[in-house]
Formats: sequence, C-alpha cells, structure tokens
Amino acid sequence: MTRFEDLRLVEPLLRALREEKYERPTPIQQQTIPVTLSGKDVLGCAQTGTGKTAAFALPILQRLHEVPIPQPRHVRVLILAPTRELASQIDDSFRTYGRHVNVRSTVIFGGVGQNPQVQALRQGVDVVIATPGRLLDLMQQRLVRLERVGILVLDEADRMLDMGFIHDVKKVIAALPRQRQTLFFSATLPPDIKSLARDILRDPVRVEVTPSATTVEKIAQSLYHVDKHGKFPLLASLLRDAAFKRTIVFTRTKRGANKLAEQLTKASIQADAIHGNKSQNARERALENFKAGSTRVLVATDIAARGIDVDDITHVVNYDMPDVPENYVHRIGRTARAGAQGAAVAFCSPDEREELQAVERLIRQRIPVRPVPAHLPQPVMIQSRPAPAPQPPRPAIARPPAPRPAHAGGGGRPWPRRFRR
Repeated sequence: MTRFEDLRLVEPLLRALREEKYERPTPIQQQTIPVTLSGKDVLGCAQTGTGKTAAFALPILQRLHEVPIPQPRHVRVLILAPTRELASQIDDSFRTYGRHVNVRSTVIFGGVGQNPQVQALRQGVDVVIATPGRLLDLMQQRLVRLERVGILVLDEADRMLDMGFIHDVKKVIAALPRQRQTLFFSATLPPDIKSLARDILRDPVRVEVTPSATTVEKIAQSLYHVDKHGKFPLLASLLRDAAFKRTIVFTRTKRGANKLAEQLTKASIQADAIHGNKSQNARERALENFKAGSTRVLVATDIAARGIDVDDITHVVNYDMPDVPENYVHRIGRTARAGAQGAAVAFCSPDEREELQAVERLIRQRIPVRPVPAHLPQPVMIQSRPAPAPQPPRPAIARPPAPRPAHAGGGGRPWPRRFRR
C-alpha cells in the first residue's frame, strides 16, 4: 500500500504527519499530491470526508518550503472557501501540517472586526485562506495585495455557487496573475461550475475519487418514519445510547436548531446550536466544545454541512429532511471521514415524503427503514382512501338537433349584399 513517504514529501511534513498519527494517504491524497507538486492544475471531484484538505495543503506547504522566503513576505497562495468554519478548518490544517516549516498563514472572513486580519496581512503572510465577501471588501480598501499569488485553490466551488458567491469569486480571480497554478475542488459539477473550471484551469489533471453526489460507502444509513411530535422523544432515546459518542443533528431552520438544543439540554443531554445567526465567537466556542468533547451533540443547519471538519464524529442525524437532496450527502459526509466508520440516521415525517424520495433518487438506493421503539410515540399510518363505488351508467338523453347557422340559409339575418354577388 502507498505510504506518505512514497509521495516524495519532505521530512518536516512527514514528521508532522507522524505526530498526528496519519500513516497512509487516502485515495484523493495519493492522486492529488504528486500532480500538485509537479505544478499542474487540478480539477478535483470528491465528496466530503475524503481527506481533500491535506491533499492540497501538504504539496502547497512543500512547494513554499523549497523556495527562499521573499523579503518582505507577500501572499503567494490564496485559498477561497465558502464558509467561515471551513476557512478556519483549512487554516488549522496548514498550521498543523506546517508546524515544522517556516510558512505563515492567516484566515480572513466576515462577521468579525477586520483590524486583526489587516494587522496579520501587514506583518506578512505566505498563505491567505478567505471567504470571498470579506476578501473582496479588503481588496477594494487596498488592504490586501494579490498580484504575486502563484497558487490559487477553490475549495467547495459548488457550495460557493449555492451561496451566491460565484460573482465575488470571479472578481477576485480577475485580480490574480494569469500565470499561476490553480487547484479546483467541488463535490458536484453543475453546468455553471464546469464553465468556471474551463475558464480558469489550464490543461488540468482530473482527480475523481468517487462519482459526484454519492454517499460514502462506509456510512451505515437508517431511516425512521415518525410524526413531528415523535421526533424529539426518538432523538433523546437514541442519544442515550453510549454508541452516540459525538453526534451532529441537522435541522432545517435556525429557530429549530436553537429550540432543539434547548430541549436536549433540558433533557440532560449537553448540546450547542451552530448556524448563521450565531455570532462568530459563539460559533467558534460551540465548535471548540464539540471538538473537546465537553459537548456531545452539535445541532446545526445546512450552513455547517460542509464547514465542520471534526474527527471521530460517530453519528449524523437528519432531524429534518433537507430541502435540497444534495445537502443530505454533504450532511452525512461529516461522519466516516478519512476511512473511519460512521452512521447516519434520518427522521421522515409524513409531510417530508417528497424530500425523502428526492434523496433516494439522488443516492440511487433505498435507505433501510427501522421501526420506532415500542415505548415511543408511534407514527400514524396513512390510510389510502378507498376507491369510489362504481356508478351505474347514466341513460342516454335524446337531444334536439342543433340549429343551423343563420348564414347557412333559411331564417336569421341575410348575408350582406357584398357576399351575395
């Protein structure tokens, strides 16, 4: 089997990997690292949980390490991510893998004051990880310079399209040098994303680990048909099982996430909510508590579906079925990451049957159904309406012949003179 040593990584990076107890690269790392080290563009189509961040972080750190540090330091690598959480996760990865190389990185995103971010830029950094909106704002204020960027990474490009960032992304790319290496990653490749990839990539090497919009094979999926009023008792019962060591529960709305987290806490199940209306400090605090294990359950909306990269998540619960079927794939991709095992549970109420059908069409399989435990509220079975009793045929009714049109001769107004000539 392939080892990290076989990928021509330098010793400082291998040392960091050993310290993190990473022994063997994932398939996307095996394919992406050599190509990136060679300087070629990459078009990567891979679902979440495949080790994608390390696939581009490790070769980028090596390329920066192998050349002299410019004086003064300037931005040489730009990484664009759709959410604050994902940007922070990528920055953490660069710091972890690059702890033994002299590379500086910083993260830029909105929702917080810009002064600390501007100060970090002024001190000089090699790698900037940013969300498009805040980066564009700093560019317009002339507080960040990107004319020497040699490597561009677009991570979760389809998510940026979904969130409406694609125009900001194009504006940022227009300010970059044309001569650069570009690494483009997306879980799916809708037409707009294919068009963007064609515009910014030069003879890319395509890396596709699994077909787009498929679920991770090692995730054990299950489904409960349950009424709305039965969802919380079922969730509380499941979470009391010791196997649910670290669980993310997805709700459809921010208000629903807050309410569910409060209900769980009252039931002596420690939980935090994370969504777009939370302050950045509150979101980071909730994520840190979840990573540390002081909070066993994180209740999230879809904004966090691709922004949470926490090891050893044992279960993902779809408390509400997603409105967009692709989000089901991204949600459950939070577990079974980097070769680990994981489980995904879905609750489906009667008014969510269409969403369930859309998910099953997307993943091309039926999710195995489990019965609701007998001591919990049972779903109301939907009875099919009986077919109406057949009615005897109605007797034919004799109808008088239809009157002839007046213009056809006999009765009524005569044709005008000009038509009778």
